[in-house]
Amino acid sequence: MHSKNLKRVAITGIGAICGLGSNVNDIWARAIEGRSGISNFSNFDLKDLPVKFGGEVKDFTVSSDLIAEKDQKKFDRFVHFAIHSCEEAIKDAKLFDGDFFQKERIGVIMGVGMGGFPHIEQTCMGYLEGGHRKVSPFFIPAVIPNMTSGLISIRHGFKGVNYSISSACASSGHAIMAAAHEIMLGHHDVVITGGAEAVLSYLPISGFANMKAISKRNDEPEKASRPFDKDRDGFVIGEGAGVLVLEDMERAILRGARIYAELVGMAATSDAHHTTAPHPEGEGAISCMSKALYSADLAAKRIDYINAHGTATPLGDVAETNAIKNVFKEHAYKVSISATKSMIGHLLGAAGAIESIFCILAMKDGIIPPTINLDTADPQCDLNYVPNKAERKVVNYSLNNSFGFGGTNSCLIFKRC
Repeated sequence: MHSKNLKRVAITGIGAICGLGSNVNDIWARAIEGRSGISNFSNFDLKDLPVKFGGEVKDFTVSSDLIAEKDQKKFDRFVHFAIHSCEEAIKDAKLFDGDFFQKERIGVIMGVGMGGFPHIEQTCMGYLEGGHRKVSPFFIPAVIPNMTSGLISIRHGFKGVNYSISSACASSGHAIMAAAHEIMLGHHDVVITGGAEAVLSYLPISGFANMKAISKRNDEPEKASRPFDKDRDGFVIGEGAGVLVLEDMERAILRGARIYAELVGMAATSDAHHTTAPHPEGEGAISCMSKALYSADLAAKRIDYINAHGTATPLGDVAETNAIKNVFKEHAYKVSISATKSMIGHLLGAAGAIESIFCILAMKDGIIPPTINLDTADPQCDLNYVPNKAERKVVNYSLNNSFGFGGTNSCLIFKRC
């Protein structure tokens, strides 16, 4: 960042859950293999749904050590995911080894795009059948988006900032940015951040399907998410969470923490164009990537890897490609780009967090996860999207793009440590 008075931001812990697995190691190993975490739904009755698959988390029950068994039904699935991945990230950061932090200086900022839709649906059906007495007194705290940050704070006694951000598919990107600002300004020493989402249920699936936004490739779910491919027919809904521990770099070094990466650039912009469609030339994305590079004091040619928003929508992939070409010029054809949504689906409000983790691990391990199902590229999408096979490469700087309904954009730049 430009000002010498701003503190540097280290990432010292990560945790995740999605259709590829319930921990970072499994998810990363399968992503590098180019495995698909997209499958037919198994957690609920499909009824007459026009789309019968997604990036579903299989065989998951939150540990009773994290949420007591008697309390688990009091909170929607997205809250379970957040608590689960937060615990992994905190343990990974060894945050409580020693007595280094005051809990008043630890905060939580999470991103949630849509909140507890499955719980809302179940409660609504109960109400229609039996009236108001069928509505649980725990209904409201079960579904509100800020219960992710709230429960994390309560569980660990974190008394710093505590709130959640909802900005559609850019939610967790914006949450990470807000968390970084708290550290940069010296308000907090640590902020737990990221996002969680779990909307594999009737109303969201029906709404997205009737909008013609999601793939209906029911016969081949593992091949349905096809970013930048000419045969793409929409995104695939995923579920899960990604959580990062952001820490004051100076304190992280003093306590001997393992530092995965440094967050060096960030920006947020608006397309101011349309409720659901991106600007065709990617104007908002151009502005966001450019401002993120400026905030990092970094030339575009220094970026080695872009984890693209890459949802596999006909308009979105072309607009993002156009934006990358505009910002990166001739370097656009040299930078490696991948859309990991091809493997895990679109985690909506949690997308930016788990995709930031992919950026960080690409730098750590010197390998870029592929864009699977990219068999024949759309002629308008002619960049290096790392098709179908991981690419070995030294990655010093990586960029994560997240763009959401309402024309909202987030870009984050990470530096290898």
